[in-house]
Amino acid sequence: MSNVDSAAAERVAAVYDDFGRRWAHGTSPLYEDWACGIAQHPDLCARIAALPRRLQQPNLLFAASRWAGCALEPAESWIPWLRSAWDDVIAIATQRSVQTNEPNRCATLLPVLSRLDGPVALLETGTAAGLCLFPERYSVDYAAPSGPHRIDPRAGATAFSLACRVDDDASVPDRMPEVVWRRGIDLDPIDASDHDAVAWLANLVWPGPDHDSRVARLRGAAAIAAAASPDIQRGDIIDLVTPLAAEAPPEATLVVFHSAVLLYLDAEARRRFADTVTGLSARLGRRVLWLSNETAGTLPEIDARVPVGLAVDHRFVQTVDAVPVALAGQHGAVYETSAFRSA
Repeated sequence: MSNVDSAAAERVAAVYDDFGRRWAHGTSPLYEDWACGIAQHPDLCARIAALPRRLQQPNLLFAASRWAGCALEPAESWIPWLRSAWDDVIAIATQRSVQTNEPNRCATLLPVLSRLDGPVALLETGTAAGLCLFPERYSVDYAAPSGPHRIDPRAGATAFSLACRVDDDASVPDRMPEVVWRRGIDLDPIDASDHDAVAWLANLVWPGPDHDSRVARLRGAAAIAAAASPDIQRGDIIDLVTPLAAEAPPEATLVVFHSAVLLYLDAEARRRFADTVTGLSARLGRRVLWLSNETAGTLPEIDARVPVGLAVDHRFVQTVDAVPVALAGQHGAVYETSAFRSA
């Protein structure tokens, strides 16, 4: 390899090692093993480094491998299989994308949404199949310090439920929000009634005991979304957020929200998006609330307001109008406000 190739391969090795040790560790033992295994094989790191940046993502490579029919075996067996099936795996990855549409994240949105007065209008950027556009239509089981709490949709309990542990009883919603309007934006929208598309979303769920229940929730939420046929506009979130926000009914509180979206944008695009959303209220002459679940390191002004030394692994920093209010589990399983109550 040339020096450039060597440096690129070393970067890929670092990315995969970090994915395994920091993100998959403790939540998906198999993906931790696969990622750390890749990092130990310079030839595979070089192959991955030669791919377009989009195809270098661990999530995408692993999901494409599973779609191609690999066994869920340890890295020592999976890596030889990957070498033999490389062309098929990359062909699948080229045709697909990572769009983790996790409905359980709604459990971490409801503590904010349920406390808004009056009707609510929802505009989600990076909405995929729109499964998070229906937070008030899923039953949720909250595990709070005082014990279990259940909140059901106004139409009645759903056959499945979301699950979230909170560190403060005050975070448990006492009602569902009244959502009167909802829209979504995505570069590549997913039709929740498309069985192949939903199967791919399920395939993106990591293997492991912490994730097994996510597949059933995803399929249950997809059925609800398919029946509702949400309006999801294809396009760039920066270009479309303002004109779509302008369509929201004036009597409703407009909430622009997203989860794990900005990390896919470069720093300049993140800056443009943040400036666009924070300026919506002034441009539209109405109240616009910005509700964000993103990883630390996304926007410097938010990082500066996170308590020093706070562990944020496996967590989003949830912000309301760019002010951190909670840590939210990346798949919605936890919601923690204590660090920000004492800040």
